[in-house]
Amino acid sequence: MRIAHSSFTRTLVTLVISGCIGGNGSGLVGIAGGTGSTASHTPASLFFFVQPNSANVGQAITPPVQVAAKDSLGAIDTLFTGSVTISVSSNPTGAALSGTKVVRAVTGIASFGGLSLDKAGTYTLQASTSGVTPVISNPFPITTATGP
Repeated sequence: MRIAHSSFTRTLVTLVISGCIGGNGSGLVGIAGGTGSTASHTPASLFFFVQPNSANVGQAITPPVQVAAKDSLGAIDTLFTGSVTISVSSNPTGAALSGTKVVRAVTGIASFGGLSLDKAGTYTLQASTSGVTPVISNPFPITTATGP
């Protein structure tokens, strides 16, 4: 029985060391995704990495809104390459959101360049991806452009 116990201990140590040396995630196997396929990888949560900023009606929100995925430790989940969808969450004026509303994340971050709204008001955006609770942005104003 002592040999079986020793063999089991050696195998366990080998698995932990392989996870640390491999450089994936936090070094703890399974915490940040390990070395598996990213095709079905689901992050722990989403957050607005760059919140939407004020803009004029019909003008692009700058800098581009960015939504990032978090791993179970709260760091950006660089293994996530899934699609993130953005929509208007709070829309008191019935404004239309223009621009690309579904973006594939690159190393855990989805960038939404060219988003704009067609009516003045204060809005929030919602970001979502499959298997994760949607997240809501901070409120931001869209204003009517005034002449010089």
